[in-house]
Amino acid sequence: MAPRLVGRSIDARTLVLEGRADSVADAALVSVMLGCPEDDIVRGLLVEHPMPDAFWRVSAEDLTSRPGVGPAAAARLLASLEMSRRWASWPSNKRPVISTPEDVVRICGPQFRGLDREHFWALALNTKNQLLRTVEISIGSLNASIVHPRELYKEAIRLSAASIVVVHNHPSGDPTPSSADLQLTRRLIKAGDVIGIELLDHVIIGDGGEHASIRDLGFM
Repeated sequence: MAPRLVGRSIDARTLVLEGRADSVADAALVSVMLGCPEDDIVRGLLVEHPMPDAFWRVSAEDLTSRPGVGPAAAARLLASLEMSRRWASWPSNKRPVISTPEDVVRICGPQFRGLDREHFWALALNTKNQLLRTVEISIGSLNASIVHPRELYKEAIRLSAASIVVVHNHPSGDPTPSSADLQLTRRLIKAGDVIGIELLDHVIIGDGGEHASIRDLGFM
């Protein structure tokens, strides 16, 4: 890979348009997305939110509080980060097969990266364990998810799912299941048994990419 250059944003735009974005420094790329010069403001942003992990956490307030960065520029950058999460989690045009906890981490891990709240998702699967859709069920607090089986299985039924895998993040970075996680899993298993949609696993992902499978731990 060509060495990354540290140049003015106008030079960075030219390199990006010429298909040489891999040679552009991080600060210059951020300047292009924000539409502002690569100066102390942009470099300060990267110092406070180092790439890659901390930069996923940057918020609209973090951006618009800086001179010269308005809502439109902040929206462009935040949209770019969101698209990066989505592309990273979808490796091909084929439907992924979910057969291991690592498959869940590959799909959801990039999108959970840097979140400061617990997000609870369901992966709806067909009879071949192929992913039909990833559905966000709820957003909780710093250390708790708020999930009702009714909301979860309503989406699974709507998608005609044969089975589901549920997954949520622990912003603390420690994927060890809490007692609340285990209680919720038992409730979801019982509800799935009644409805006829099997809960295959409950995977917990830490902020650093570590994960825990409640099934592999022997609690299912």
